[in-house]
Formats: sequence, C-alpha cells, structure tokens
Amino acid sequence: MLSTIADYTRLTKDMGKSLTQVAKQPDVSRETDYFFSHIGNVKTIDDFLKDYRLYSYAMKAYGLSDMVYAKAFMRKVLTEGIANKDTFANKLTDTRYREFAAAFNFAALGSKATQTAAATTGTATQYVTQTMEQKAGDQNEGLRLALYFTRKASTIKNSYQILADKALTQVVQTALGLSSTISSADIDAQAKMITSKIKLTDFQDPTKVNKFVQRFAAMWDAVQAQSDNSTNPALVLIGGASTTTSMDTDMLSKLQSIRFGK
Repeated sequence: MLSTIADYTRLTKDMGKSLTQVAKQPDVSRETDYFFSHIGNVKTIDDFLKDYRLYSYAMKAYGLSDMVYAKAFMRKVLTEGIANKDTFANKLTDTRYREFAAAFNFAALGSKATQTAAATTGTATQYVTQTMEQKAGDQNEGLRLALYFTRKASTIKNSYQILADKALTQVVQTALGLSSTISSADIDAQAKMITSKIKLTDFQDPTKVNKFVQRFAAMWDAVQAQSDNSTNPALVLIGGASTTTSMDTDMLSKLQSIRFGK
C-alpha cells in the first residue's frame, strides 16, 4: 500500500540532503554542468532559444517542459518581460511564465540577463527540485503532487491560479474530496467553490500548508487503496472486497467532512 505522507515526511525532513542526493546523480549533474558552462555565453533571446539543451534545461527548471516546442510563445514571454501589468507574461494566469521571465529578464537586463543569481544558481536549484519531484512521481504520483504543492503554495493568491495549474487543481480537488468531473463546470463556479472551502491566505503559513498536504496525502492513499481493492480478484474470491471498500468509504466520508483550517 502507498504511504504518501510517510514518503513525504522522509523527503522533506532534510530537504537539503534530499536535493543534494538528486543533484549528484549522473544524469542531473551532467546537464547542470552543461548549463553552467554555457549559460554565460547567452547574450540574446535568440542565443537562448537556439541552444536546445540549454533552453530545455531552463524550461524544465520552471516546470515548462511541455512548452519547449512553443518557441514563438516563449519568445513573446521573454521579449516583453515583466515590467508592467500589460506584458504578456503578467496577463497569463499561470505564474510559471512570469517566474521564467523574471529569471531570464532580457527585457530589462539585455545581454546581462544570464548573469544574475536567478538565471544561474536559482535555475539550477529549480531544475534539481523539479527532477526530485519527477523521480518521486515515478514511484508515487501522490508524493510528486504533495512536493509540488508545498513548493508552490505560498505563490497562490487566488483560485484561478489553482485552476490554471493541473497539478494544483488535482491536489485541491483530492484534499477537498471533489470529483475531477467538476473541472467541466463553469470556471467562475469552480473558483467560488474553492474559496468557499479554503482560506487561501492560509497557504502563506507553512504549518497550515503542511496540514493541508497531510489531508491530501490521506485522501490520495485512501482513494488509491479503494481503487486497488475494488479491482483485485483475489479479494473478491475471499469475500474481503466489500468490507474493505466500506471501510475506505467511511474513511473518505470522515475526511471530506473536515474543513481545512478548522
């Protein structure tokens, strides 16, 4: 059985040690070495986009691997920067683009954009963190989601930011006991539902974030256990499936009745 909260506690107990272990892995250290040895040569947005290995490293660091192909889109993000509220990145609900434009701020710094701490060590740290979460997800998707939510929680200012991010949405829906089918509802209705159940300012408090993540982990494991048991032919043969399913349903009901922050 999964124990998402146990794995989460183990990894986060000494996050520095966990990140160092990932950074030392051959595939990670090789890409990081390449990044550090080449990022200083990048003086323009064109330089950046032309070096696929460098560009894809940076994109992964900010959780944008699935957008590596969209160079025209990312060029617009980088060209306009973040100087005012009307720039392309600032208009996007997904804050990852603003974070990327802030780290590689060609619009404001020009050829010196890749010399900042955010563009160099900051990006490398982000890359290692993303890789740790990805590797955790290979073993337990719930653990990846828990780690990701913990990292992003303090940046959440409104419900629409949650809804613009599939991972954040999944964590919140699971923690609140909401069916994923709710995503087909009107976006404003979804946002209103989230704010009626969660005080978003609580995500500025690490203790309350940890409590929310624990609730998510418990719900995640309960749902996974119920799914596994209901499809296990061995349990059906020994007559244990109905009892286990009932127990999990009771657990879910109790968890769903708990209002976050109360």
